[in-house]
Amino acid sequence: MSKRSPLRLLATAVLAGALAATAHALPGAAAPGARDHRWAGTTGEYAAASQSSVPAPPRPAKLVPSERVVTTGQVKLRAADSWGSLLSSLRTALTGLTAANPTTTTTAATKTSTGAGAPGANPSTKTLVLYDNTGPYGWLGEDYGMMATNLVSHFGAWTAHPVGGYTAGELANYSAVVYVGSTYDEPIPAAFLDDVLATSKPVVWMYDNIWQLTARSADFATKYGYTWKGFDVSSVARVNYKGTALTRDARNAGGIMDYAIYDAAKAVGVGEAVRADGTKFPWGVKSGNLTYLGEIPFSYITSNDRYLAFSDLLFDALAPQTAARHRALVRIEDVGPDADPAELRAVADYLSSRNVPFTVAVYSRYRDPKGVNNNGKAEDYTLRQRPLVVSALKYMQSKGGTLLMHGYTHQLDALNNPYDGVSANDFEFFRAHVDANDAVIYDGPVKNDSAANVTARVTAARAEFLVAGLKQPTIFEPPHYAASALDYKTITSLFGVRYDRGLYFPGVLSGGTVDNGVAHMVGQFFPYTVRDVYGSTVVPENIGNIEPEPFNQHPAVLPADLVANAKANLAVRDGVASFFYHPYLGTSYLQQTVEGIQGLGYTFVAASAMS
Repeated sequence: MSKRSPLRLLATAVLAGALAATAHALPGAAAPGARDHRWAGTTGEYAAASQSSVPAPPRPAKLVPSERVVTTGQVKLRAADSWGSLLSSLRTALTGLTAANPTTTTTAATKTSTGAGAPGANPSTKTLVLYDNTGPYGWLGEDYGMMATNLVSHFGAWTAHPVGGYTAGELANYSAVVYVGSTYDEPIPAAFLDDVLATSKPVVWMYDNIWQLTARSADFATKYGYTWKGFDVSSVARVNYKGTALTRDARNAGGIMDYAIYDAAKAVGVGEAVRADGTKFPWGVKSGNLTYLGEIPFSYITSNDRYLAFSDLLFDALAPQTAARHRALVRIEDVGPDADPAELRAVADYLSSRNVPFTVAVYSRYRDPKGVNNNGKAEDYTLRQRPLVVSALKYMQSKGGTLLMHGYTHQLDALNNPYDGVSANDFEFFRAHVDANDAVIYDGPVKNDSAANVTARVTAARAEFLVAGLKQPTIFEPPHYAASALDYKTITSLFGVRYDRGLYFPGVLSGGTVDNGVAHMVGQFFPYTVRDVYGSTVVPENIGNIEPEPFNQHPAVLPADLVANAKANLAVRDGVASFFYHPYLGTSYLQQTVEGIQGLGYTFVAASAMS
């Protein structure tokens, strides 16, 4: 049996890196990968995901925006109020930091999309998600909109569309609204601004265009007890949230809005943005029903990122009575016909001894078409041809294990995709290569990408489970997590439940032509169960995996790293710490990780408890 490569890190990284598409900065994209399977859940994996050089939106056109309502062809200046002179002098002092307005184009509002809540969500909770879609980075607004809808699905049903399509009174039909302001001076309908100012329902507003809301109110500072000051572009690598220090990638160059809080009885800071010199300012502000975040927390995210603070803040808006609960999951990864039965049994015995239920990710056909691991002689065999492996899988089931389908061959034909064509090393539903800098780069969907291709592979895998005498899996995990939008939708129709981190593409949410290219895709992990924009229930994996050796520009990841990630995830009041593990690593690392997570107060549960 070959030693597997840490490609999983790659997948996780892709997702994360893809996520790294930030409102004012997007990373280039290299994914991890080596000669093992899987990617690790480390921070580096997240910075590598967008797979191609994506131009980042610039930092704000003005660090101190003009307070106005932006419409098609005209602006409406705010009437003077009691705070006018204070704001004017403050903004004048900062005018030397301003930049010219960029040229933008406006696209027509696209169709409205809707989605159901995740299993266990409140059937009466409905969230309206609004996002920007104008200018050269309009695609990024939709990406952020998808990420927001994915998260709010945990709490209930959702409706999403560009903010430009908002109609007067629309908010009255929902429990709350989330607005993602990613385009500087996006034309926002006055009806939306007025409804936000008038409603008592929870409003979560992120980043840009808060100046349009304040411009529509003659007494915003008096009513809410604070107002915005301007974008602070200091290097901020940490956000403190409810006693937890969360990371923030310093590449986020778009700045964080700073505030002037006048009435502490009305306005309270949400988290603390910590500058490089140790000084702090509020990461966001909450006053009454309005929560405003000074940035978009979807960029450059990692397992211990301030994204977790936003994931928790949604409870305040959508499920404020939720009690604290911390559950954990473990998935045994890349188990195929070539697995070592003794390793599988040892893992099962240990987890059973700790009363830990677990999931086993199984691909049913092993292929090495070039004989990489067999002296140049090709190998191709299935589970039924390895009865000792099948026996070990049944033993794992008797010890609390549940099998999921992890693709069919976990590789693609005889291609280096990206390594050597060997099962568990390569992608099955997406193309990738290793570049000259030893980074795995995502290339896009496979050549014959289609619903028929996915269905044929799933059907073949199901047949192998059947003839091997194993129960049909009801959960699917795409190899290395990567697939096209069409593939994810097909998987949803065949299973309904995935256990992974997904890739998301512009066009999926807006109903337009789906852009399956890697330039604008994003990836996302979840700290709780969601029903994503493909309609699939997603069991979360969010803290990564063990990789004892560095590879493809990614550092080693050890048990202490995963335990630290789990500790950061305690910031989410009803969140999980979910990791995966390769059985060829033995049980020592597994023991350290499981017991370290249990020591934080987490209780391990089966994937079925999440879906």
